[in-house]
Amino acid sequence: MQLMENSTSLQDLSEEVRGGQTRAEDLMTSIYDRIESHDSVLNVYRSRLKRESALQKACAVDQRAASGEKLGPLAGIPVSIKDNICIRDPELNGGCASKILDEYPSPYDAHVVEKLKAADAIIIGKTNMDEFAMGSSTENSAYAPTLNPWDHGRVPGGSSGGGAVSVASGMALLALGSDTGGSVRQPASMCGVTGVKPSYGTVSRYGLVAYGSSLDQIGCLAKSADDCSYALEVIQGHDPRDSTSSKETLLESHGDSEIRGRRFCLPEAYLDPELVDAEVIETIREAESVLLKEGAVIEKRSLDFLSYVIPTYYILAFAEASSNLGRFDGIRYGVRKDTETNLKSLYSQSRSSGFGREVQRRIMLGTFVLSSGYYDQFYGRATRVRASMEKKIGKLFEEFDFILGPVSPFPAFSLKEKSEDPLAMYLADLCSVLPNLTRCPAISIPGKPTPSGLPVGIQMMGRRFEDPLLLATAKAMQQHLQYHQLTP
Repeated sequence: MQLMENSTSLQDLSEEVRGGQTRAEDLMTSIYDRIESHDSVLNVYRSRLKRESALQKACAVDQRAASGEKLGPLAGIPVSIKDNICIRDPELNGGCASKILDEYPSPYDAHVVEKLKAADAIIIGKTNMDEFAMGSSTENSAYAPTLNPWDHGRVPGGSSGGGAVSVASGMALLALGSDTGGSVRQPASMCGVTGVKPSYGTVSRYGLVAYGSSLDQIGCLAKSADDCSYALEVIQGHDPRDSTSSKETLLESHGDSEIRGRRFCLPEAYLDPELVDAEVIETIREAESVLLKEGAVIEKRSLDFLSYVIPTYYILAFAEASSNLGRFDGIRYGVRKDTETNLKSLYSQSRSSGFGREVQRRIMLGTFVLSSGYYDQFYGRATRVRASMEKKIGKLFEEFDFILGPVSPFPAFSLKEKSEDPLAMYLADLCSVLPNLTRCPAISIPGKPTPSGLPVGIQMMGRRFEDPLLLATAKAMQQHLQYHQLTP
């Protein structure tokens, strides 16, 4: 498919809208032309504004600009929102790509949605995802998978696959998603865009439907690290409605960062051909060469604890999912059947018809690891391993500025290739879950594509709350790599 040619940054584009050089209506028209041409094939949007509604909102921005009214930093920018982030809008009902929340009208806006609206961004729709963010391919949606714009026979990654494709295909200029174990970065990698998971606590989770509360973080997808940084400056900040929201460390504006002198740790496991595809290793090797040429210091390390990240992550995520999804019982939320005769029947019927197979699997496994007799053996041990990882990562960051590696051990895989093998699918998160377990920021930027032309992402992970340094260094790295303008 041919992408809309637009290399203007979000900041410059919004300035042009505010100054009248670019009309928000024209921008919205081009976005909706692409939606109407490609969404029926790619299946990006779960719900979206009618074209007339979106154009009315854009015209209102133009009228305010013409009258000299001060507009926000994202004035006129079309934004897509993952279907697990609450939006109060009658045209945008439903939630979490799940039948249990089909046509659900949110009674309030998420904190990040409030921030976007205050910045005069235009939210145009809710994007498809793995049901309740449980998956790495967007195949677990109750409403059919989203397709990769580079190859329609492949997955876009997940669980924020719809958001990544909305940016890659020109159906939005900015997308918000959630990242529990790589769900923003992995689809960014597989779709050739930039995706960032900020430090845990820098962006409020109020209004995000919880999957794993100690792991979830709202992040964004855009064309470049510069655009992601600009968007994060809008949505970050303390929120008293979120008890995990940080008061003391906020993202600030940043300039360019020098790569020279920066110290990168490259874990040996990320170059292991038994764990990572050769094409992905080649991309990381090329990134390593570019960084060395620009004066960075790169040291390979054997990090033994990486062998425990997948079991630790999934025990914690399943346990928290089991707890969080207990509210979807057919009484306060969910579907109800006329055949229900008692409370047990109500729960059984609601969950059997409302939850998909992967969600049911994770709830059952999470309930098991939290059950009497197994709690300390599984969940308790996983929390201790996580604490140990956080200490070791803290120690490692005394020597290094960043950890370098792939986002996914393989490029986008074929539809249904891994869907019948849960373990194979879970291993897709091998390289991406560490930032969530340690609450650190991480970013995926496009690297050298495979010989067949599929995108491959490069991941950088930084110290917690040093997001500005991570984003600035990623911006500098993109300028040297020359891959941030990839188009399908």
